[in-house]
Amino acid sequence: MSVKVRIPTPLRPLVGNQADIAVAGATVMALIESIDGDHEGFKGRLCDDANNLRRFINLYLNDEDIRYMQGLDTPVQDGDTLSIIPAIAGGSGQSFPGILAELKKTHREISAQEVRGKQDGGDSFLLLDVRESEEFRQGHLPGAIHAPRGFLEMKIEAIAPARDTALTVYCAGGVRSLLACETLKNMGYTNLESMAGGFGDWKQKELPIETPKVLSDKARSRYSRHISIPEVGEKGQLKLLGSKVLLIGAGGLGCPSAYYLAAAGVGTLGIVDFDVVDESNLQRQILHTPERVGTPKISSALKTLKTFSPDIELIPFEERLTSANIESIIKDFDVVVDGTDNFPTRYLINDACVKLKKPCVHGSVYRFEGQVTVFDPAQEGPCYRCLYKEPPPAELAPSCAEAGVLGVLPGVVGLLQAVETLKILLGIGASLRGKLLTYDALEASFQTFKLRQNPECDYCAAGKEFPGYIDYEHFCLRQSA
Repeated sequence: MSVKVRIPTPLRPLVGNQADIAVAGATVMALIESIDGDHEGFKGRLCDDANNLRRFINLYLNDEDIRYMQGLDTPVQDGDTLSIIPAIAGGSGQSFPGILAELKKTHREISAQEVRGKQDGGDSFLLLDVRESEEFRQGHLPGAIHAPRGFLEMKIEAIAPARDTALTVYCAGGVRSLLACETLKNMGYTNLESMAGGFGDWKQKELPIETPKVLSDKARSRYSRHISIPEVGEKGQLKLLGSKVLLIGAGGLGCPSAYYLAAAGVGTLGIVDFDVVDESNLQRQILHTPERVGTPKISSALKTLKTFSPDIELIPFEERLTSANIESIIKDFDVVVDGTDNFPTRYLINDACVKLKKPCVHGSVYRFEGQVTVFDPAQEGPCYRCLYKEPPPAELAPSCAEAGVLGVLPGVVGLLQAVETLKILLGIGASLRGKLLTYDALEASFQTFKLRQNPECDYCAAGKEFPGYIDYEHFCLRQSA
């Protein structure tokens, strides 16, 4: 467990001029004694001989005065911040109201109406909400960025890298925002103002409020490791829960993709498959179990996923994809994951995704080798026909049943497909659009190759009208002959 203790300037010489120290301890006093163990004399500056806090020192756990909690016996938790607030120099024995008065002199204050006027006028500034998470979830100013005061130092540089960024800070009543402005000033920020009266005044004046959609406590606990990633956070997790992904194939590639997309909290998974579980599938198709041999893969996959992630919606399509049904199946999904094992279906999926402008995450495997890429017609990327204008002859592309496949290889490729899918849904990172990633398991090597759009492609080239679906079985047989 670690608690961050902020050291004020007068005490920094005692601790090697550190501005803050990470300390372990169960109570506020335990934190002080831990620091004193490494920096003798520290405790004596804060406490008298009877272990009472000196009257010119105030301690805040996060944003609460410990005098109104359990004093020095106040318990602390991992991630808490303890701030030491001494009387301001030159004001002997100054109380908190005195400190607040000094802060009001130091930092510009702005009314709720003025903040609203700046929003309506299109002024360029960042609105910073320094309240706690629960307060923010109950409602906040439109466009506000949440940075709880206890984590302000850790988050602000990602929010506002430039020290001259215009920052308007608010809290519940206008006190924590002034303290936050002081913290930001000490970090070098120069364009600061605090909203007087805080959220309470804004609400009383009936100005517009945003009440965000929030995760349940159960979801917040399950996806806590996602929420702690700045690129995902609660907003990103909510986006995943509202997303729809279609997996075509519940086999070697579809199984790991489905498993991890379900684990990640993608709210709706559609699965297309019309095959049954075979004993030979169990070497790599991890959604299926021995007692399900002979049963439909769809029902087997749904049973595993429902047990693993009971809150997500699963939509089964136990049918063969054809030109007649593919558009009705894929039209409502955000991303299509192609885990098929035959060329006619791959070309059909490609053509439908091009027509409906659906991103398609493609994966394929052969013995010890795999390929992954993203075809995204909405972003003017190349399509599968740009990569392979026609299918190879049968002797160069035998099926897994004919050529075999290392059992873990589809796991690697399927997981890469899941990663690309999550990046698309969250709008983060650089996708494999326009790139082909290849993996050689025997050589333990990855290579990335550029893919370019064929300007003459009949399906995805600019200005081309969709030529329609074809007899894909005949096309692949003819090209392979």
